[in-house]
Amino acid sequence: MPDPTTVFLVRHGQTDWIGKGIAGRLPDVHLNAEGREQAARLVTRMRHLPLRAIYTSPLERTRETAAPLADALGLEVRALPDAVELDFGEWVGQPIPGLADDGRWRAFNSYRSLSPAPGGELMPEVQTRIVAAIVRIRAAHPGAAVALFSHGDVIRSAVAYFAGVPLDLFLRIEIRPASISSVRFYDDSLQILGVNDTGDLYA
Repeated sequence: MPDPTTVFLVRHGQTDWIGKGIAGRLPDVHLNAEGREQAARLVTRMRHLPLRAIYTSPLERTRETAAPLADALGLEVRALPDAVELDFGEWVGQPIPGLADDGRWRAFNSYRSLSPAPGGELMPEVQTRIVAAIVRIRAAHPGAAVALFSHGDVIRSAVAYFAGVPLDLFLRIEIRPASISSVRFYDDSLQILGVNDTGDLYA
């Protein structure tokens, strides 16, 4: 039986936008001091893994999170456009508290399968592109371990797909900054090895 392929899905580290505003695909959104520390900790947590490749969303915050690990392992950081953040359309740049009274925001967070961000992406479109990208990564690296750095909702949608969780329930899956989720692919099956591993405990 061929060796399995393991894909480690890593969310980017902390930024000043998380929990406060919708950064979406805005340029020049960088890791803050906490995020840079998280990226450094990922080296300690992941350098023992037999990684053969590192892929990232093209956005700065994911590339900055991946860079220390790539440097430590002597690997190239490969940009993967399909791992980019959800297109939040009209909500990009908006403060999150200001959206609380918007019925579209409430629908978006209750019925992700049918409620797109206005002028943006529908969640099934995001899930389709990231799952297809992971399938291509698996085919390109048979029997290897690979890291893919992306964004919270993108990783959450991939985990939901592989776990058989409907998109309308996917917010039950927590994906914290700098967390690691992992999926192992066999010839005719898969296993989810971990979800939202930050190395810390939360009450």
